[in-house]
Amino acid sequence: MNTYFDLSDTVKQAGEAALKKAEKQFQKIERTGEYNQQKVLAAFIKNRVDETDFNTTTGYGYSDKGREKLDSVVADIFSAESAIIRAGALACGTHTLAVCLYGILRPGDTLLCVTGTPYDTIHSVIGLGSKGAGQGSLADFAVKYRQVDLKDNDELDYERIKLEAADKSVKMVYIQRSRGYELRHSISVAEIERVCSDVHAVNPGAAVMVDNCYGEFTEEREPIEAGADIVAGSLIKNMGGGIAPSGGYIAGKKELVELCSYRLTTPGLGSELGATLGFNRSLFMGLFNAPHVTEQALKTAVFAASLFELLGFKVTPGSDETRHDIIQAICLENSERLIAFCQGMQKGAPVDSYVAPEPWDMPGYDSKVIMSAGAFTSGSSIELSADAPLREPYAVWMQGGLNFFSSKIGVLLAADEIVRRNLL
Repeated sequence: MNTYFDLSDTVKQAGEAALKKAEKQFQKIERTGEYNQQKVLAAFIKNRVDETDFNTTTGYGYSDKGREKLDSVVADIFSAESAIIRAGALACGTHTLAVCLYGILRPGDTLLCVTGTPYDTIHSVIGLGSKGAGQGSLADFAVKYRQVDLKDNDELDYERIKLEAADKSVKMVYIQRSRGYELRHSISVAEIERVCSDVHAVNPGAAVMVDNCYGEFTEEREPIEAGADIVAGSLIKNMGGGIAPSGGYIAGKKELVELCSYRLTTPGLGSELGATLGFNRSLFMGLFNAPHVTEQALKTAVFAASLFELLGFKVTPGSDETRHDIIQAICLENSERLIAFCQGMQKGAPVDSYVAPEPWDMPGYDSKVIMSAGAFTSGSSIELSADAPLREPYAVWMQGGLNFFSSKIGVLLAADEIVRRNLL
């Protein structure tokens, strides 16, 4: 089975057992992948995508047919009234989320996050603590912030959410679907649906926004179908299919997407301009491939969970749990194993396999961070990657995998590095 990589017997045997253990989950993932692939194909056909949509524009980019059609395809995929999808103009996931927050919120409004403290890089956008002070954070513009933490049993605190959301100063309820650098569960579409129902009942003027990063195409439904007002995410995660070179997307109610477009460009112009500079073909191709690539990433995550369970480690989600994003957390318990894991996974990357990642002071983070990322697109986390801050509980957060067969080797090499350093 394995001809080209020298793995220890311990890892080989565990790998074979992990494959058998993962079979039932693989079947479920493949069914979801097929459903979502049909959804995307139907949106392409409905919008009559053709060769001329791949043409490029320069300058202002007025009347870019391909750009406009891409927006329509994304809106249809998400069952949204409107959408914008951009490469370059939206630099990354954090930028895309910030465009939504600044586009919709106004001085005196309250932003209520109901999934605990959001991901590290959004702290400066909100103005948490001293982060972003004087740099144009939401706090600088008198936007207030409150949050509802998850309960001790890792469930959303629905009663507290209703109580807090009833305050009419709350203009946005924010749900971070993925876990960030936390060991909490990822948020399901069913949970999002309950939050949306509760919030809209007590405060019809509040928009429910979902940070959908890592969650797209992991279920048959997307958050808009569950009542969310606006969703946003990155194109170098699930939605770009490993082909989009950069960018982000926003989808939801027409009036909210329009407000976001004014923040993206300028009031009065919005989404009517923006040269695509030759990116249309890559965005169309990436979007078309996204359900399949997400399926491959999910299978990689299940395999990793199965393997490391067999090796005696705590993982979340467990190998037999239903998944709502592509991230797999593995509790490695100390910095030595954490570094070994990332350096071993790097050895299985198609790009930069010969380098050894080291912990470093990464902008936007409070602790040193180590990242394994041998990707065709810099920073792409739909390609197999792993990263973690060097702090308790010394868990690594792994994501991505353009194809399962290659990604499986990366996971095996990560485990093998731990074994070879006598850290098991």
